[in-house]
Amino acid sequence: MTQDFLTTPAKILITGADGQIGYFLNQATQNDPFFSVVAFTDAKLDISNRQQVQKRLDEHLPDYVINTTGFNAVDQAEAQSERCYALNRDAVENLAMACGELSIPLIHLSSDYVFDGHYESGYKEDDQARPLGLYGDSKWEGEEVLRATLPRHLILRVSWVFSTIGDNFMRRALLQARQEEEIVAADDRRGCPTSASDIARVIVAILKQLHNGAENWGTYHYCCAEITTRYGFTEAVLAAAGQYEKLKVEKLIPISSSELGSDAERPASSVLVCTKLLNHFGIRQLPWRSQLVAMIREQYQNEEINDITA
Repeated sequence: MTQDFLTTPAKILITGADGQIGYFLNQATQNDPFFSVVAFTDAKLDISNRQQVQKRLDEHLPDYVINTTGFNAVDQAEAQSERCYALNRDAVENLAMACGELSIPLIHLSSDYVFDGHYESGYKEDDQARPLGLYGDSKWEGEEVLRATLPRHLILRVSWVFSTIGDNFMRRALLQARQEEEIVAADDRRGCPTSASDIARVIVAILKQLHNGAENWGTYHYCCAEITTRYGFTEAVLAAAGQYEKLKVEKLIPISSSELGSDAERPASSVLVCTKLLNHFGIRQLPWRSQLVAMIREQYQNEEINDITA
């Protein structure tokens, strides 16, 4: 297999390799000869510990650091604010300072939650940030500290991430559908579901261009194509899963997000405009429906493997 462009692999260090995006990014890059990969789970590298961060970077001297670690439990952030800011703001500063000392660019994952969700037509990168809760505020402050500390950075805001890994909307909907005859989903929250594997594809494409001379630093948006609601996405999850098993659920009920009674307020619209990414890197959005079908298939394949090895 030939490598893309350059013959010397790009050495990358991935944080949060056991999280949704980190896992799929590690998978995608481990099998690509363009990259030489060092990946750390949160247990192996606590990015809120400045000494640990500095030690790992000194040891491996990567060409790029990709930070996929974060405190992503939106409701829990309201009760665990100290831990939330430690991971989403202070740890980003640790990475930015350590990268700056070694002249290493940093790619950092952020969120649609930096916006208040009142702008239905979609948010561009330079729209004003107005986070509604502590989670969104911590992500915004993490962005700001990165901008102030490290010029060679790239912030990628993503939204409604789903995958076969960890706690996410797809897996929660599937679990509910297996256990309950009636389930509810908000029909007044709009967004574009985005698979973690597709985000990995985008990061890989960005890295390859950066390593071959692109200087397109800054803030970018990515989400899959087609706007839907939580209700619409749940419908699609049930339809995809119904190809593999007879689900217990018989009725899906649309409700307002206010009826859900969550601890943290969430944006009514999480739609991100991705034109800048297309213009600067030539990266197009993929449809989330095909990504969901692939993820559901992988979910069932993983369960079959686990059943066999249990």
